[in-house]
Amino acid sequence: MSPPSSSKHSESGVARLCGSGTSGFLELMIFHPIDTVAKRLMSNQTRLFVPGSPMSVGMANANKVIFKDAANAAFLKKYASLFPGLGFAAGYKIMQRIYKFGGQPFVNEFLNRNYKSKFDNVFGEKTGKTIMHATAGSFVGIGEIALLPLDVLKIKRQTNPEAFRGRGVMKIVADEGMGLYRGALWTAGRNAPGSFALFGGSAFVKEWIFGLEDYNKATFFQNFCASIGGSIASITVAAPLDVVKTRIQNRNFDNPEGGISIIKKMVRNEGMGAFFKGLLPKILVVGPKLVFSFTIAQQLIPIFHQKFEDAGLTNIGNTKKNIA
Repeated sequence: MSPPSSSKHSESGVARLCGSGTSGFLELMIFHPIDTVAKRLMSNQTRLFVPGSPMSVGMANANKVIFKDAANAAFLKKYASLFPGLGFAAGYKIMQRIYKFGGQPFVNEFLNRNYKSKFDNVFGEKTGKTIMHATAGSFVGIGEIALLPLDVLKIKRQTNPEAFRGRGVMKIVADEGMGLYRGALWTAGRNAPGSFALFGGSAFVKEWIFGLEDYNKATFFQNFCASIGGSIASITVAAPLDVVKTRIQNRNFDNPEGGISIIKKMVRNEGMGAFFKGLLPKILVVGPKLVFSFTIAQQLIPIFHQKFEDAGLTNIGNTKKNIA
């Protein structure tokens, strides 16, 4: 997906738009229910499995946390209950993937044109290339807070639907205003290392394990392996701040709570392990979501570019710049 070092020019902007947008759409359709489960587990502040209690009690507790009012409903109704906030999720997820997977290459190109020698001098040529991809990802991750209102509305619909009762979306936006950016600093603090690890981990696998000079020539298997490396690194690094961010965002609009207060309560009431609540579900079930979308984006962007180039459409958004 990332700009090659020896090709005539980088992928066109329209190819990046289509490739990353398609990956976001497919991810949403397949993984939204899984995302809901993870968010509800992260938001839960009670012990599900209490030492000494039967496993059946813990399973019943987990059932209530995951399915909420539909805990005792039939299977199809339970499954349907995992799709709250789909409209917000659709807008957020597709825009996020376009911005993140389509935007990182542009930032990487900028760094490559203006700061490549500095990265090479400090880290060496191969490591410098990897760090540059990671740094570009980190910058893009920080800028992702522009999409925060959609993320806030999505999370509240998934974990705290009571916050919407009696108010439509436009009424909430009008009432809350900049309050929808609550947790922006925590989100940036999570995204910076998380995106650094995602793109850096992917570049590391391609550069150091597969020895690729042109990342666009990676096979599906190579993209898949690179996405696994980057995704696991990203989820693990971002986990503590991700829990804090989720708890900030899932509170009622009229009862906000700051990150420092949440951290203090977590340490006092739940212990340090609370910062990694939901990590295993995220790696096992949310991790594949990121692996899936990242792999699809990396695979589709060069394919779209080739198709558009054959059709003479690559001048749309194409930088047409040689990069070293």
